[in-house]
Amino acid sequence: MNRLFRISPFLLFIGLIATASAHAQWPQRPIRIVVAAPGGSSVDIVARLIAAELRPRLRQAIIIDNKPGAGGTLAAAEVAKSAADGYTLFLGFNGPLANAPSLYASLNYNPSRDFVPIILTSSQPNLLAVAANLPVNSLKELVALAKAQPGKLSYASVGNGSVSHLCMELLKRQAGVDLLHVPFNGGPPAVLAVAAGEVQVIFAAPSNLMAQLKSGKMKALAVTSLKRFAPVSEIPTVAESGVAGLAQFEAIAWNGLVAPAGTPTEIVSRLNREISAVLAMPMVTRKLFDAGIEAGGGTPEAFGQLMKSEAKKWADVILYTGAKID
Repeated sequence: MNRLFRISPFLLFIGLIATASAHAQWPQRPIRIVVAAPGGSSVDIVARLIAAELRPRLRQAIIIDNKPGAGGTLAAAEVAKSAADGYTLFLGFNGPLANAPSLYASLNYNPSRDFVPIILTSSQPNLLAVAANLPVNSLKELVALAKAQPGKLSYASVGNGSVSHLCMELLKRQAGVDLLHVPFNGGPPAVLAVAAGEVQVIFAAPSNLMAQLKSGKMKALAVTSLKRFAPVSEIPTVAESGVAGLAQFEAIAWNGLVAPAGTPTEIVSRLNREISAVLAMPMVTRKLFDAGIEAGGGTPEAFGQLMKSEAKKWADVILYTGAKID
């Protein structure tokens, strides 16, 4: 027994050395990034741009695995339960990473407990857009029409609990209007429904709307940042609309990369460093700008603080709007 106790510390030391060596040699196989949105969405655009430039830097394949559904919570829950070894990551957004605990009565993961933040990858305001045949050309006219026909206009969202959903719930409350919510599984199908006139209104990321706006199938009325957004600087802000109650309206959509809790600090730091370099590349910045997206960056700690502050902000919004998901 004494001999075993004498050997155990040595074996423990050898084990620690082997673990540290494995971390130092990471990655040794392909990395999977689970994306909580369908192909062609703004989150997917960010994921594929990053993956293309990350592959040569890490000398490994980066697999993009699109898993939309349930406001991003299905994908988030899957990654939360994955091995904390740096080979399965989650690229999510406000909904599954901040809002979900306030929206769902039962959630099988906790964003603050089950994930370690890596980096804020991008952000953008939402655009308020309407079907081309809707007889309005400004937010003020839209509010007037909605008040004249309470409950008759419908709005699409990119999913229950998304910023797209909560933006409109906040606007409805502050402007005193009533519109029917029609949730979709991601940005592309939601936007197509509005372009086809099946639904009249939507808040969505600029990248999801650009093609339909250029084709004339939809009209952009306002942007949800407090200041005009450079890629679409011709579009006024919600706060500029002149509608009573909306002078301080702001809602920013963001995307970020996280890993399962317990992922080694060395791996998180390496990913943050490499992705920061990718996001700073002029070509990447320009492609994101052209899609109406602002490149992110910063430390894991800064992203973690953003997740916490956004969770608190939208918890208050969810409480007073009564937005809940069964």
